[in-house]
Amino acid sequence: MAEDSLTILGFWGSPFVLRVKWALELKGVQYQYVEEDFKNKSDMLLQYNPVYKKVPVLVHDGKSISESLVILEYIDEIWKQNPLLPHDPYERAKARFWAKFADEKCVPAFIATFSKIGEEQQEAAQEARENLKILESGLEGRRYLEVKI
Repeated sequence: MAEDSLTILGFWGSPFVLRVKWALELKGVQYQYVEEDFKNKSDMLLQYNPVYKKVPVLVHDGKSISESLVILEYIDEIWKQNPLLPHDPYERAKARFWAKFADEKCVPAFIATFSKIGEEQQEAAQEARENLKILESGLEGRRYLEVKI
């Protein structure tokens, strides 16, 4: 599969964009990165993600894919080397579950920890710690990303 026209539209501080960049790097796939400005969204972003108008967006051969977990599955299906997810369907489903948990529970609590002040910040930090404990216990003994160095 040609890698000539592979672009990520992203924002430097987005954990969702980092997830996509890391996946491509683990696979050894070259890509172009385009930094987006949230205050002045590019025509390219609006063209390739007209529904949500947010990053990350992967543009491969002129076709766009949005939402980081969907992008990861696409990357894993297109570039077979260095699989991101387990081969076993049950283990793959569990990996998706924990990724969704991280997206819906951990990331919002982390963001609130840095964007709130006072008591709200303390509550967000406590929620983040609790969610990380849950995530850690759920992932115990499992290796979902097999990194070969």
